[in-house]
Amino acid sequence: MGIDTLIGLYIILSPVLLLVYIGYWKLFEKAGQPGWKGLIPVYSDYIVLKLSGRPGWWLIWLFIPVVNVIVGIGVYIDFIKSYGKFTLRDKAAGIFLSFIFLPKWGFDNTQYWGPSTTDAFKQQHPETRKIAALEWTGGLVLVLLPVILIRAFFIEAYTIPTPAMERSLLVGDSFFVGKLNYGARLPMTPIAYPFANHTMPTIGIKAYWDGLKFPYHRLPGFSEVKKGDVLVFNYPMEADSPFCRPEDKRENYIKRCQGTPGDTISLVDAQVYVNGKAAANPTQEQTDYTVTTNGDVNPQLLVDLHITSYDGGPPTMTKETATALKGYANIKTVTQNIAIKNTQDLSVFPNSQHQAKDHIYNWNVDNYGPVIIPKKGWTVKLDSLTLPIYRRSITVYEGNTLQQVGNDILINGVKTTTYTFKMNYYWMMGDNRHDSLDSRFWGFVPEDHIVGKALFIWMSWDDNGSFFSKIRWSRLFRGID
Repeated sequence: MGIDTLIGLYIILSPVLLLVYIGYWKLFEKAGQPGWKGLIPVYSDYIVLKLSGRPGWWLIWLFIPVVNVIVGIGVYIDFIKSYGKFTLRDKAAGIFLSFIFLPKWGFDNTQYWGPSTTDAFKQQHPETRKIAALEWTGGLVLVLLPVILIRAFFIEAYTIPTPAMERSLLVGDSFFVGKLNYGARLPMTPIAYPFANHTMPTIGIKAYWDGLKFPYHRLPGFSEVKKGDVLVFNYPMEADSPFCRPEDKRENYIKRCQGTPGDTISLVDAQVYVNGKAAANPTQEQTDYTVTTNGDVNPQLLVDLHITSYDGGPPTMTKETATALKGYANIKTVTQNIAIKNTQDLSVFPNSQHQAKDHIYNWNVDNYGPVIIPKKGWTVKLDSLTLPIYRRSITVYEGNTLQQVGNDILINGVKTTTYTFKMNYYWMMGDNRHDSLDSRFWGFVPEDHIVGKALFIWMSWDDNGSFFSKIRWSRLFRGID
């Protein structure tokens, strides 16, 4: 989300915020507090806690993502109850139309009754107990509904589980994904537990019912997906057995977009080319290297230079680190591992999904393509060379049947030599080039799989760090680019 967008949102929301502040000012005065305290961020929250009867240290909860939303709404309900607003209707009005009802209550005959969470308040106002049982469920809904809506349409927290994006993103990085950037995807599997993706925690059963499905729709966004954006998307291969999950319930992956609809993508000696031009490499891009030495190397040197080895494989590092490593004693050679051109790798796409009549491509993870990324409305000629590349998009992602009868190709039972795509597609790759399961292995990502754009890291936890260095403090609130 660019600065221009943020400024635009602030301008749009300014009148709303002004009305909320006016409401706080008047309500604070009714409770014997100076109205100006309602204008000071954080301090006004502290005053709300005190007026509600909650301990001041609860302010800490308001700085913890996700928790702050739930606790904040709960405290806010306590606050308006302190002014005699007990009904579900009052609570809903105060939460969803606060810019209207806070000023209204501030200027009408509403009075401060006292801190609503105290025993004295409950004894003095026994009528609150009579409606408490009836309103408990409604109050819970009012607390959870905004959280569900925020996760679905605005922003959601994720954590990096694998090293596929190192060293741009590290295992243990927790980050927020913006749904507004490309437009929020409307739920396609609407009957689901809202706080799990596809599997219920602990008990391990499905967290959704796929008996009801909606077609793909996306709300307008601030921008299109751009090359270089870091995205969260649903893993396309979970359309297959044994998972057979709906589009929006497939596992979440995070990669960098290297190609957008209509681009021609290729790799030459691990360098990505888009439309024939070398693409800008991520600043923290890593590949595997072979290192030879004249003796032992201090293990601390590998730690200091952030050189890692995954599952006993070769050392992985950035080009800058490789250059620095060459200057150390006992280091004889540092050579980047690049797969040889024109050699077949049956694990890469489309070789990994080839059928009996398919052409086998002499492609591998470092020398690949060229291949054209499908674009909505683009018509491709179908033949022995293109069919292996686009068959999965035509059948699995766009829901057609495809048969080869002799030399003929039949789509939905009709003989054809071309196909026009219904959706846009993208090419995703991890910054840790030799340790990433990405488009090189399973092909294109359909637009209906896009979840959102990675925005910034809010927490980073190092399982291998010492007690005092478990949190990577330098990574907190770092933007993702």
